[in-house]
Amino acid sequence: MTTMTETSARFREFKMPDVGEGLTEAEILKWFVQPGDTVTDGQVVCEVETAKAAVELPIPFDGVVHELRFPEGTTVDVGQVIIAIDVAPGSGDAPAPAAAAPAQEPVETPEAEAEPKGRTPVLVGYGVAESSTKRRPRKGAAPAPEAAAVAAAVQAELNGHGAPAPAAVPPQSGVPAGGRPLAKPPVRKLAKDLGIDLATVVPTGKDGIITREDVHAAAAPAAAEAPAAVASPVAPAPAVTEAPGAVSDSARETRIPVKGVRKAIAQAMVGSAFTAPHVTEFVTVDVTRTMKLVAELKEDKDMAGVRVNPLLIIAKALLVAIKRNPEVNAAWDEANQEIVQKHYVNLGIAAATPRGLIVPNIKDAHDKTLPQLAEALGELVATARDGKTSPAAMAGGTVTITNVGVFGVDTGTPILNPGESAILAVGAIKLQPWVHKGKVKPRQVTTLALSFDHRLVDGELGSKVLADVAAILEQPKRLITWA
Repeated sequence: MTTMTETSARFREFKMPDVGEGLTEAEILKWFVQPGDTVTDGQVVCEVETAKAAVELPIPFDGVVHELRFPEGTTVDVGQVIIAIDVAPGSGDAPAPAAAAPAQEPVETPEAEAEPKGRTPVLVGYGVAESSTKRRPRKGAAPAPEAAAVAAAVQAELNGHGAPAPAAVPPQSGVPAGGRPLAKPPVRKLAKDLGIDLATVVPTGKDGIITREDVHAAAAPAAAEAPAAVASPVAPAPAVTEAPGAVSDSARETRIPVKGVRKAIAQAMVGSAFTAPHVTEFVTVDVTRTMKLVAELKEDKDMAGVRVNPLLIIAKALLVAIKRNPEVNAAWDEANQEIVQKHYVNLGIAAATPRGLIVPNIKDAHDKTLPQLAEALGELVATARDGKTSPAAMAGGTVTITNVGVFGVDTGTPILNPGESAILAVGAIKLQPWVHKGKVKPRQVTTLALSFDHRLVDGELGSKVLADVAAILEQPKRLITWA
């Protein structure tokens, strides 16, 4: 989709793009530029988190940053303007960016909103930006009595500017006079849960915004962080006395907003669990020979520079099993009432990251040699750990492997990744007593679990796939004879 519009010959706006497949919103994690900064075509201006991944957004033209429409931490709908760029900074008649203006400058913004004076409203952020914040409770919070000061602070905060707003949030007079403290919805919820009146909290955040730390400080028995609180000896007292028995470091509950990757995981898992009828089968297998093969491959010069581990052999075993049972590599098309047979394998690898569970996949894994597969696995894991996995890397998977064994877990009943037919869970590999050649010996043993969509995978087919994977791990030479 087009992500920029030309509102005049001088100013251009950059909209939140759809950086994934049909995503509707993204959260601005970090701004890399500020009003007044010079930017060039292709320069990354911010990092956003979608429901799938964190993505850096480049600006598609040269110019000077005029304003940032939203502060960090704001969730913005796709198609909304997030930044305005002055592409002809030498003209000399542009309105000063609010973020670079002194404290009294933003007071004029609400007046200009009422009297546009011939300018296009979206240039300075009060047109599109105000209407696009329908999910932010503090929109339009300024009441009539002190609109000149309070509304200016609110507008500056909505636009993401750095102008101070002392009139909107002073603990002793500004808020009680009819204004509303500036705080994000999760912070308001936290204050409500803790019984803290935001009007008594001294803000330390940018633009006078109350942060979580401010609320916790107000809830602590000795809130010594903000000297300004002394100026209001009466108002803060109730909050300080109410809180000690309620929270502080011994809080019994913490509420975390559901958004980003966590929100996507929840929706996907619920959708999958209640759409595809899951069947899970288990098998315990002696993988001693596989572990010996891993040790040998680590010394092989053809595998130099790539990471060799049991997951590599398990992935190759699953690919061979799919080749022997191609019907398992399919998808259910509910709309057209068809089973879509895939003649390629995009092998998903479930990865735990600081942002939550993601499942990037190795494209056309079936065509890769063992060294190529090892290299692809290494890149996939490294990218996921760095939080740089792109939405495209997580799209189009056909089957998935989840390695719960790294957490010391024997096995599990994995839920299918939406749109896929099967997922293989690999348990911890442990030394256990095992009957080998008629004698009980210590052997390396693991448990595999295969969940599959019973609409398109019958029990016989699922059992064959799982049995083939187990047989290969027990006798790795089958990678050659079966492939």
